[in-house]
Amino acid sequence: MNFYYWLGYHFSRLAGRLFFQFRVIHRERMIQSGPAIFAMNHESYLDPLLAGSTCDRAIYFLARRSLLDAPLLGWLLPKLNVIPVNQEGVDRSAIKALIRILKAGNGVLVFPEGARTLDGNLQPAEPGLGFVIAKTRAPVVPMRIFGAHEALPRGGGGLHFVPITIVIGEPIVFNAADANPAPVVPIRNSGSQHPCVARVKPAPLLGREFAAPVC
Repeated sequence: MNFYYWLGYHFSRLAGRLFFQFRVIHRERMIQSGPAIFAMNHESYLDPLLAGSTCDRAIYFLARRSLLDAPLLGWLLPKLNVIPVNQEGVDRSAIKALIRILKAGNGVLVFPEGARTLDGNLQPAEPGLGFVIAKTRAPVVPMRIFGAHEALPRGGGGLHFVPITIVIGEPIVFNAADANPAPVVPIRNSGSQHPCVARVKPAPLLGREFAAPVC
């Protein structure tokens, strides 16, 4: 964990607690070493900051390539382990980088939906991730965030200090007996939602809406 990542990690944890009453349910399910794909729905720009703070090690993130065109972000984001992705079709170079990073024993946060939701609902998954899983057999940790869309919605509306919760589902692990893991993982190649994440529903807890994992 380099200095910039360390600083961002602790800032995210502090800001999450102070401004969003940030909670993580089933943090013990996080895979803290070795290759892992952390697959989560995408509600707002807050998602990678808060999701990254749930893991005790430095992980990698995917971000659209245009973000790195800004001078400051172009300098900073690579120091925060960001992999640029071209959202115009399947970015083969990003997929190759993702495979290389996983085979090196690192964890990667991915948003199967590709872009932030407009209405807070789960969106169809983008293509490519199933291929990565088939190539690496990296375990998949399904995650779901609640409240981030209300805190910072896509399309404007400003920042709102509302509670945010991340639920971590049971990891899905593959072995040599799995001839083709891609069809059975909770990520489709295209055109459908992330089934395991979709099963993680909000449930009332202590007077607030938290998430009850059922994966």
